[in-house]
Amino acid sequence: MGKELTYALITPYSLLKSRTGGIISRLLSMSDLELVGARMYTPSDEFVDEYCKSIEAQSINPIWEKALIEYVNDKLRKNNKLGISNRTMLLLLEGEDAVNVLHNNVIGPISEHLKSADTIRGTYGDCIKFDAGKIEYFEPAVLTSTDPTVNIKQLDLFAKYALSDGGVLENVIDFGRDKKPETSLVILKPFEKQDPRPGNIIDVISRLGFSMVGIKLIKMSTKQAEEFYRPVKEMFYEKFDEKFRPNLVDKLKLALNERDFPFVLNDNVMQKLVDQLKEPFITGEFNNILRYMTGSDASISGDTEGAKKEKKTICFAILYQGINTICKIRELLGVTDPKKAGRSSIRRFYGLDILRNAVHASDSIKNAERERKIIGLWKDGESCDVKEIIESYIKESNLALKC
Repeated sequence: MGKELTYALITPYSLLKSRTGGIISRLLSMSDLELVGARMYTPSDEFVDEYCKSIEAQSINPIWEKALIEYVNDKLRKNNKLGISNRTMLLLLEGEDAVNVLHNNVIGPISEHLKSADTIRGTYGDCIKFDAGKIEYFEPAVLTSTDPTVNIKQLDLFAKYALSDGGVLENVIDFGRDKKPETSLVILKPFEKQDPRPGNIIDVISRLGFSMVGIKLIKMSTKQAEEFYRPVKEMFYEKFDEKFRPNLVDKLKLALNERDFPFVLNDNVMQKLVDQLKEPFITGEFNNILRYMTGSDASISGDTEGAKKEKKTICFAILYQGINTICKIRELLGVTDPKKAGRSSIRRFYGLDILRNAVHASDSIKNAERERKIIGLWKDGESCDVKEIIESYIKESNLALKC
């Protein structure tokens, strides 16, 4: 089988019950498929109607076909039987024989809900079925395609409704008349293929009870990273004497201690050396951040040679909405240095050092807005990455069929 693009749609109930992190962890780690896109949706009635028709085109047991259609009709509409927000999360995955691998090996067939916990539906889905064949309770946890032909049709729907039904969902949750919710940007820093940690971190953050209202996979360009981390560079200059000078003096003493100089390396000389090294030191530290967040040495070399060393560096950008969101999330993350972070903090468990400290979170409403605009998680334009990924795949698929 060739490379395919397919999807997993996390249901509103799974999002409500904070099962999202566990589901994402399994989607990332249980196969060789690559995550290539993510977007939040609140399906319109038009989308639901067309999606139900696509289910009818699938070759599945009539009992499960009926159960799926009833579920989508009852639970994915804005006015649904559960009386909850119909937020869903779309994740696009790509790889060899992706439709079959995702449906059968990772998410699991519907009929296998209660037989094993080695699939997503086996753990997070529920199906209570009586002997007479009647289904009493049904929650699939995740929706996906069962065959390549219907997969194309359903992907086309997600592209068609990407702008009208998807994007940033800051106005879909009712917090009450007197409540003033905040939206915080959280970035799960670069992760590798089949790495379950992004899902694990999402699971920890879910304990705060905040709602996910936006998600995007980002591959920062050098220009974006420079603008995003500009305040950090400014802080380096402002706090140089306090945070960096003493350590740099110690390093110089260690490096020059055994050298034979015709003069005394007294404190005055050392401080002058540090003054000379201030600019290259800050530039070097800042470039380390750019290299880590972009996966490219172009940010350092400033030429095309750096671009040759570029690798895929993917981050999760997530918007959380709730009351006092910014402060509470930053408290849960812990201080910048994982070694100094509290024992129950995310950075203490998932961070490696100050640079690779697992997660970024906005420190104010103002900065959250600034950062969201830089990475394209503010307001949608005439297109979006998920729409473009799907349309490109469908176009290539159609060309392949013609050849």
